[in-house]
Amino acid sequence: MRRPRGEPGPRAPRPTEGATCAGPGESCFPSDGPLVCALEQERRLRVPPKPPPPLQPLLRGGQGLEAALSCPRFLRYPRQHLISSLAEARPEELTPHVMVLLAQHLARHRLREPQLLEAIAHFLVVQETQLSSKVVQKLVLPFGRLNYLPLEQQFMPCLERILAREAGVAPLATVNILMSLCQLRCLPFRALHFVFSPGFINYISGTPHALIVRRYLSLLDTAVELELPGYRGPRLPRRQQVPIFPQPLITDRARCKYSHKDIVAEGLRQLLGEEKYRQDLTVPPGYCTDFLLCVSSSGAVLPVRTQDPFLPYPPRSCPQGQAASSPTTRDPAQRVVLVLRERWHFCRDGRVLLGSRALRERHLGLMGYQLLPLPFEELESQRGLPQLKSYLRQKLQALGLRWGPEGG
Repeated sequence: MRRPRGEPGPRAPRPTEGATCAGPGESCFPSDGPLVCALEQERRLRVPPKPPPPLQPLLRGGQGLEAALSCPRFLRYPRQHLISSLAEARPEELTPHVMVLLAQHLARHRLREPQLLEAIAHFLVVQETQLSSKVVQKLVLPFGRLNYLPLEQQFMPCLERILAREAGVAPLATVNILMSLCQLRCLPFRALHFVFSPGFINYISGTPHALIVRRYLSLLDTAVELELPGYRGPRLPRRQQVPIFPQPLITDRARCKYSHKDIVAEGLRQLLGEEKYRQDLTVPPGYCTDFLLCVSSSGAVLPVRTQDPFLPYPPRSCPQGQAASSPTTRDPAQRVVLVLRERWHFCRDGRVLLGSRALRERHLGLMGYQLLPLPFEELESQRGLPQLKSYLRQKLQALGLRWGPEGG
């Protein structure tokens, strides 16, 4: 029977809400069904992810400097951008906040950029009367960490005046400033008199940061002992001294999977035997060594268990230019410290050791230990354990060391 013209025919059943029809002759599936979800997931895997939005162009001058230093992805920019922004900044735009950001950025990323460091030093000198020691400690931090003594002639006189003015106000900031200066070998005697005074030591003993301050004071006392023979002021009492760095530093522990320490230890074990070296041994007054060997006056590597691995501290007095463990002393055995110089022990893109590393090696040498540096470039060029053993053998033999049946 034909329908009259214009009369609607029977309607097809409408899909329920939330269903998807693929086309004529195909079934409709719920949009949240397992098949549709699987197809959608497969489509997403085929489509490449959207690229991150481009970084906005940074401003110039002081505002540009602050914006750049606040950007989490700033390391994609060349450091030349910092230099140009700093050069274009007006004096009133270079606030303590901006300069502290710059100092922290340089220290955190190991950027030893002379132009930027000199700008921080000049700012500190110009703004001396306006800066508290709590701000100064942050501005001085990169100089010690990056092992950089600025050319600014008023840098040290300015810091000495600030320390004299602020030492009693902010004890922890005072010690932090002295720690940076210790790495630069620029310790002012007047400030040392203050921090080693009984009143200061008694004051910090009851504070929450007493342990860390005592550790810093112990390091400063070591620097006085080894590097400042002309100092005649008070010293840290023996009962207040604590080990300086009794374990590997935090950066070494954090990057242990990138370190060469394990493979060097295995190379030494196969080359010398386990009884002829010590790993991660802390020597007085508290420096952790990578590897330590005891060597006789004839160059034979001795079993460590038969020797006292520690040299006396404070070092025994000996003639100028003579090692503390020379044959003229009671103990003729020499202690050789193998020092790993990993990539992160240096300032970025350079061959300058970080201040803390240079200080550690300097003090170990002054205490009488013979240092054998193992640079990361040489370690990375060794292909496998056999090559590394050959490399270590050459290094040790160059010092005149012998081992095995003929070497003891």
